[in-house]
Amino acid sequence: MQCGSLPGNELFVGAAHVRLMRTNKTMDIRSVTVGDLRELCEPAPVAGRDPPPDPADVGERAAAVAAVAAADADTIDRAAHFPDEAIAAARAQRLLGIMIPRDLGGEGVRMSGILDVCYRLGRACASTAMIYAMHQTKVACLVRHGRDSTWHEQVLRRVAERQLLLASSTTEGRAGGDVRRSDAPIESRGDHITLDRSATVISYGAQADGIVTTARRSAAAQSSDQVLVVLLQDDYRLEPLVGWDTLGMRGTCSAGFALRVACAADRVLPVSYETIHARTMMPVAHLTWSAAWSGIAADAVERARLFVRAAARRSNGQLPPGAAHLTRAVASLKALRASVAAAAQRFETSDERALESFELQSAFNLLKVESSEAAVATVMSAFHACGLAGYRNDSEFSVGRHLRDVLSAPIMINNDRILANAASAAMLSAVPTTLRD
Repeated sequence: MQCGSLPGNELFVGAAHVRLMRTNKTMDIRSVTVGDLRELCEPAPVAGRDPPPDPADVGERAAAVAAVAAADADTIDRAAHFPDEAIAAARAQRLLGIMIPRDLGGEGVRMSGILDVCYRLGRACASTAMIYAMHQTKVACLVRHGRDSTWHEQVLRRVAERQLLLASSTTEGRAGGDVRRSDAPIESRGDHITLDRSATVISYGAQADGIVTTARRSAAAQSSDQVLVVLLQDDYRLEPLVGWDTLGMRGTCSAGFALRVACAADRVLPVSYETIHARTMMPVAHLTWSAAWSGIAADAVERARLFVRAAARRSNGQLPPGAAHLTRAVASLKALRASVAAAAQRFETSDERALESFELQSAFNLLKVESSEAAVATVMSAFHACGLAGYRNDSEFSVGRHLRDVLSAPIMINNDRILANAASAAMLSAVPTTLRD
């Protein structure tokens, strides 16, 4: 189904309530009518014609999108299909441009608000959450490093007004997952450039309205001398290289493409990628990914909680064998959420130059490692708590999809690569002599 042109059936999504933003009406999501969904998916007023919504209502709008995402999550997973309905709902709720400053048509929502959306979507559909997280990482790069460029400000305005979806291309041929090295160079021809890039992964590249890609500055530059290029559909074409048939995160549609670029030279951000990566790309990616993984873990824990409660009711209060694993899962989730929240606060209170410090670079790199491993451990504990009910795909307590999705976390920018790159610095760091050091 598509928002705005829906078949004549009701949609059943599970127990939850959502308030329609345009009508202020509360509805039981277990029996959403076609008319309700049309209201839910009706676009909000275009920025500039009406005052932008208060960021305080972002949570309710995210809940509305999450309800749509949850309804399709199993189908998206089985078919490895892009979550069209969920992204259409995100556009209708105008969530794609909420980070963009108000003077450019957005809402100026802070990082903590973005992470809350990622978390809510992660509880509903991991692929939708990861797509949203990657999109917001690209938007953050534009917001923080593109304000002195006419082209990039225009892109931000178009994202806010038209709710454009931006994809990321940082993984390349021989460079693999090393995002700080690029093979393909920018070729300059007057005021135009070309770029031919073998991108072995471009998540939702075929479905995006634009792509943000790394590239070598020139043919004479070192592989680490990179730029970031912001492209809309007229600037490039994609030629399929490899498909996307994976264990989990199947709806991200992260296929490989040859990326052929021919466009004006002003598409290149004026700031070096080294600076963008340190100040924005890496910390924001690791924060938004961690929030999405936390959401996956949270939904698995909720299923485990409901299973243990149901089993105890059937047994006159006798807890099932896996109940101890629920305790572990709850504690693990609490620690995971706290670490992500603390990292978000640190990001919001640090100026951009401070983010380049060794301390903060290490902290945000290790956030990714620790949160990805903690998310996997949390889902595994929930899995053990549910036992066979969690193992079955046809059970209301199934956590199989959650486990397959969250197993992607340690290999997105492989944890071993991050730890190996940090090993030299760790070797030189003195071990504190007291707890307060």
